[in-house]
Amino acid sequence: MDTSNESWSPTHIGHWLRLALVRFDARVLECMARHPALPLGLSNLADRGQVGAAHIHITRHLPPEGARLGDLARSARMTKQAMGVLVEQCAAWGMVERTIDPRDARARIVRFTAIGLAWMQAYHDAVQQAESELRHAISDEVATVISIGLEAYAGA
Repeated sequence: MDTSNESWSPTHIGHWLRLALVRFDARVLECMARHPALPLGLSNLADRGQVGAAHIHITRHLPPEGARLGDLARSARMTKQAMGVLVEQCAAWGMVERTIDPRDARARIVRFTAIGLAWMQAYHDAVQQAESELRHAISDEVATVISIGLEAYAGA
């Protein structure tokens, strides 16, 4: 393969998937910044771009009952250290708390606070809004085909 001509690189599907995810996540954060149930402090952080896609990992992977940091990191496919930084930031913003694990007093469980639960609701609503906009932009049929195809590919 002749790699001196890089005209192929912006046309492969991975390129478009990455750009679509960046756009989708940006729209989700934009919707969250304007969500009426989100506390003003978090709205301002989201609006100023201080809450990013990395913080969404906690939202996507922290179960309602909470999880140990290592389990949360594995679920998000991040290092424990990187997840620890995100948890520290989210704790400083009041979104999560660390409590003693009732099964092992040496361990801590990361759980959403009331503010974090409001964040979760805003995230849920924002994802629905962004998906609705995507479906309107490319049609319901195309969005469904893409979704089915990506689900099949990701599960392979």
